[in-house]
Amino acid sequence: MVTLERPWIEFNLGADMQVLSWAVNRPGLVTARRILWREVRNSDLPRDLDVTEWFVGKLSARGCDDAVAFLTSRDVRHYCEASAEVEGIQTHAVATVGLSNAERVGSRMDYSHRTWGTINVALRLSQGLTHAGLIEAMSIAVQARTAAVMEADIDLPSGTATGTGTDCVAVAAPTGATSYAGLHTATGEAIGKAVYQAVHAGALEWNSINRRAADA
Repeated sequence: MVTLERPWIEFNLGADMQVLSWAVNRPGLVTARRILWREVRNSDLPRDLDVTEWFVGKLSARGCDDAVAFLTSRDVRHYCEASAEVEGIQTHAVATVGLSNAERVGSRMDYSHRTWGTINVALRLSQGLTHAGLIEAMSIAVQARTAAVMEADIDLPSGTATGTGTDCVAVAAPTGATSYAGLHTATGEAIGKAVYQAVHAGALEWNSINRRAADA
């Protein structure tokens, strides 16, 4: 279940699950029941701020310091979600998509004087996985994110954007015996469908909003 209380989004996983991510709060492989987003503006994060400590304080005040949690400059009211089911395996993806600091993999642009966006994706998977399976599930989720961004067709001097410089993905799944989640599996297909659809919808919306602003 997803709850929006701006500046927060909470994705309740429904049970304690293993979660793999490089999120700001509780990165790595942890056990969690919920994944949160916190919307921020540049003014919230001055240069001398210890962002991790500040964020832990905000989460603690909300009673959510046990959560895996992202920071995003995207208006959280524009989050996108998608679900998929393949051979009984269910996935649910939630994404916030901002592309103001879009990058093409293998290159870097100078964004030092611009507002940064980000893509944050959380995926809940019904299939129980081993640690190896969870790592492969992450690879499929990231691949789906990249395909969705590329098909949004954002042109950079270095080529078509493949993501942003501050993307983050969290994959949650029960602990189980399944060790494979690749593209040839029902698990991989379900992961790819949900993440692709959520990120692609968000990227197209971001494109539409920013093109209208440029034309105004």
